[in-house]
Amino acid sequence: MMYSTESSRFNVQTLRQQLDDSGHLLFSSSNPAETKSNVERVMTTHELNVISNSGRLDASMHYMPLGDISLYRLKYGSSVEIHIPTIEDYYCIQIPLHGRACVASGSEQIESNERTASVLNPDMQTNMVWDYDNDQFMVRISRSLIERTAMGILGHDIDKPVTFDIGFNWQDCPAWSCLINYLLDFYTTSDPSLRDNNLLTSQLNQLTATTLLLNHRHSHSDSTGKQRVSVRPRHIKRAQEYMESHAHEPISVELLAQICGISIRSLYNGFKDFVGATPMQYLRNLRLEHVHRDLLTSESGSVTSIAMQWGFSHMGRFSAEYKTKFGESPNQTLRKS
Repeated sequence: MMYSTESSRFNVQTLRQQLDDSGHLLFSSSNPAETKSNVERVMTTHELNVISNSGRLDASMHYMPLGDISLYRLKYGSSVEIHIPTIEDYYCIQIPLHGRACVASGSEQIESNERTASVLNPDMQTNMVWDYDNDQFMVRISRSLIERTAMGILGHDIDKPVTFDIGFNWQDCPAWSCLINYLLDFYTTSDPSLRDNNLLTSQLNQLTATTLLLNHRHSHSDSTGKQRVSVRPRHIKRAQEYMESHAHEPISVELLAQICGISIRSLYNGFKDFVGATPMQYLRNLRLEHVHRDLLTSESGSVTSIAMQWGFSHMGRFSAEYKTKFGESPNQTLRKS
């Protein structure tokens, strides 16, 4: 476990080691033109200038798409200047694993390092200087996902772009640090069926966008705390009935809020007041019930296949939650069938 609630610090060295052991290599190259072309395949048009004396690179990029988000690891192995005229359709959180980068975007400028990530916004010119040893883990989130999620949190349409502050002290944010752990479960897994599972991918997309919007300052942050609509029990009942009927499908808090005609914040408040759990905790509990039923009636299924069918990807966490709820391990239940 890389994040410790006692120290409130994230072990970046462990993060690097996990990424070193993963696959997903998109390219490696010493040629600047080839490197630029390969990066542009999965990111955006930019200018790349090598500013070290050698004029050569030792570049590599790893890449894994997950629906509306993508995970990257990029290093150039040489000091470089990067100029991005504009990013049209995504946000990018850049987390240095080693080294530094000077990042200027819009009217803001920061020095990014292991404790301070940089957040790139759409429709802004960006200039960066990466040190020769700068090695970055990046999370790309589609613009449409951020905007949909923001509207769900606010409870109304947005009349101006969502623009995040450029500097993000992510290691001081427990929610984001825990999210990185979860993202790495997908990034480092050797089981492609996890990444191809639409139910899991949808949940991960929604979790990523919501975590960023609720934990890093942006142009609508001052409005999110003002949307406190009274939620009557019938709205909660509607959400519960939908989850019970569609537990086998991808379900997000954004979708539930739309179905109930309320904001995401109001949905959370209603579940807290009337159910004593978050919507996703309630859904997870429902899916545990379905796993329990399927294990009891299974003739040939395995614990892993049944758990994944209901959206559980991390077997260690799943087993612990299952045993807490039912007082026995999933394998013990399966043996009763």
